[in-house]
Amino acid sequence: MFNYIIRRIFYAVPILIGVNLVTFALFFVVNTPDDMARMQLGIKRITPEAVIKWKQERGYDKPLIFNAEAEGVTKLTRTIFFEKSVSMFIFDFGRADDGRDIAREITTRMLPSLGIALPVFLLGLLSYVTFALLMTFFRATYIDLWGVVLCVALMSISGLFYIIGGQFLIGKLWHIVPISGYGNGLDATKFLVLPVLIGVISGAGSSIRWYRTIFLEEISKDYVRTARAKGLSERVVLFRHVLKNAMIPILTGAVVIVPLLFLGSLVSESFFGIPGLGSYTIDAINSQDFSVVRAMVFLGSLFYIIGLVLTDISYTLVDPRIKLE
Repeated sequence: MFNYIIRRIFYAVPILIGVNLVTFALFFVVNTPDDMARMQLGIKRITPEAVIKWKQERGYDKPLIFNAEAEGVTKLTRTIFFEKSVSMFIFDFGRADDGRDIAREITTRMLPSLGIALPVFLLGLLSYVTFALLMTFFRATYIDLWGVVLCVALMSISGLFYIIGGQFLIGKLWHIVPISGYGNGLDATKFLVLPVLIGVISGAGSSIRWYRTIFLEEISKDYVRTARAKGLSERVVLFRHVLKNAMIPILTGAVVIVPLLFLGSLVSESFFGIPGLGSYTIDAINSQDFSVVRAMVFLGSLFYIIGLVLTDISYTLVDPRIKLE
């Protein structure tokens, strides 16, 4: 297993380089360092000297990818791409265009993002699997039928409707929790209740239907019929056999959530005024801060790769037939 993990780490390096290159290309297709300087300076009459000074202070005064005036290897190293990319692999993200330290902002904003994403993930997974098992237990009955109808209805509603409706109903009319904002320590809990609740409800429709499909596929297999022939109750069959054998697709689906646990939700944090990494990324995109966008895309790719490795390892725990060769 150790050799497998080392091999996957080496595989991750070219993937991260490719993601960084694509991000770099997409960003500078529509922007130039001069455009970034004019936007950040925010002055109507910007002098060429001010633009040059801004680029020199932030390392944007060099060619993008290839430096024709340099010699040898420095044709590639004395470029914006190389100087802005290599340091990320040692988690030195530098400074944003407004001068703030990116690594410090990430560590500060990670806790609010985890405060939303982690409860949504855990509560959502527990409730989705429970309701899917319940619908499977009462399959081909009115409970299953109306459960599917409710799931389809939940899937058909936009996520923004849940946010706006929840803020209006729970925050403004009932005054149970604040509509938006954030606090320190335990005071932050009251600001996280509504985003977590909306996050769980908005993902319920598609997730429950997906888990239900998995359980229905498992329940029609031979080992389930064998368990029933031995006299096991339907509850034991579902929870001890079907759920255990359905863990691999459940773990696979959980991988896509791993980056969100650290990077936060772009939409929720912006609407609820949570100072997390999601709102930080949105603000960086709006201000065309390439340094922050590049760092967040890099971290998202890294956490996704880590999630894939952890998922492969967890396969061996739920299914002993799988070996990491």
